Amino acid sequence: MVVIKKINNLNNGEYDSPEISLNSNLRRWFSRNIGLWKSQRTYFLEDINKTYDVCMYIKIEEDLEKKIEWEPHYKFTWYPEKKYSFFDENPQYKEKGEMQAFIKGHQLIRENFYLSNVDGISNIKQVDEHEIIFESSYDDWYILEHTRLVDSDNYRFRVIYSWNKNQLKIVENHHEIKIIN
Repeated sequence: MVVIKKINNLNNGEYDSPEISLNSNLRRWFSRNIGLWKSQRTYFLEDINKTYDVCMYIKIEEDLEKKIEWEPHYKFTWYPEKKYSFFDENPQYKEKGEMQAFIKGHQLIRENFYLSNVDGISNIKQVDEHEIIFESSYDDWYILEHTRLVDSDNYRFRVIYSWNKNQLKIVENHHEIKIIN
């Protein structure tokens, strides 16, 4: 991590840079995810003891309109490949949508979550240069998401565990192929 702090007493005069915390490894990891992804998903829903297979598209892009220096902003949009009964039978899942988020330190600040419209924070743990773990809590949900980039960033594997009121309710496996950079 590189930390830049405001220093008022330099030899060449006053220095007016804001205090900034920048983690270039996280920024690099997120930039490797930019593009359009085809996402083959399997959802295991504990409450109804049912499994669903769904194909979605996810577009990840840097949001230049909201870009603030040292805080990269991203826009995530998603939509299904075709109509699935999964969304009718499980309306808490959003069939299509958009989420705005930005990195601040080791956190992803989200304008909304997938299972809720509330804003919030996901803590980020970087396992290595290819894998990140997101840990989120909102409403009565606790979400643990592992995302790993594979084969020169052409593939991603995600596994997501979702607990509601301390009961494991949803397990998701996502196999994703990058379609467009």
